[in-house]
Amino acid sequence: MLLTIIEILLLIYVCVMVLYFILIMPRMSHKEARKPFTDQAYFAHRGLHDNKSEAPENSMAAFKKAVDAGYGIELDVHITKDLIPVVFHDDTLKRVCGVDGKISDFTLEELQEFRLFDTEEKIPLFKDVLELVDGKVPLIVEIKANDNDLRVCPKADELLKDYKGLYCMESFNPLAVKWYKKNRNDIVRGQLSDSYMHADNEKYHTPLYWAMEYLLLNILAKPDFIAYNHKFHKNLSRRINKNFYNAMSAAWTIRSQEELDARLDDFDVYIFEGFIPKQCPPKNA
Repeated sequence: MLLTIIEILLLIYVCVMVLYFILIMPRMSHKEARKPFTDQAYFAHRGLHDNKSEAPENSMAAFKKAVDAGYGIELDVHITKDLIPVVFHDDTLKRVCGVDGKISDFTLEELQEFRLFDTEEKIPLFKDVLELVDGKVPLIVEIKANDNDLRVCPKADELLKDYKGLYCMESFNPLAVKWYKKNRNDIVRGQLSDSYMHADNEKYHTPLYWAMEYLLLNILAKPDFIAYNHKFHKNLSRRINKNFYNAMSAAWTIRSQEELDARLDDFDVYIFEGFIPKQCPPKNA
């Protein structure tokens, strides 16, 4: 009888582990398409910006500086009230523009009245950013599908379909990543995540966000890469994706050379801000 109980418990354990590995599994094909991004390795977070300068985050000036310096660019795409894709990070306009409300509360014409951090820079149209970059450096395009509003996906994709440069997409929202799986399966796609259980905001302390922290929704979207808060690089699911499944791993956001040096063996791609990375030898050198 005792042996039977042990055998049953062991079987349950094995089944749970198999299910776990299935849930977190990334896309196992399409690996050659990731190589140009790991070759670039360094991506300027919201452009090569300084919010105390005339080139604030997610501005045309910051993107031009990144292009001129030869760095890849990570940027964020929202849609306006009239469904125009624009480049902006925050859920609200308060921090950057000093006004209340969300991007989706305003039309493009209304948004053009605002300025970024008291500079002359406006909230850029995604179309204009793509024309500026023009394939000179690769892009990581973060899709901001707030409140599960997936209309941003086809609207951004209308522009990206005609873009000739190298780009991939990522999102914190697994449903946005799944949209790309269903509609643009050829595009390299990434799942953004964080240690939500360490967040101060209790809205993240739920089973859904716990599942997202441990990448249990990968089964829905089958991402090509995982972009994770580098401070929580020891997350088990992230490490399994990188070391067992060989999925590309991106670190956000690296803010010093010391942080970069400490994480070189843990990630393949580094999204950085606030410093200029020194040249590092290729990992296979």
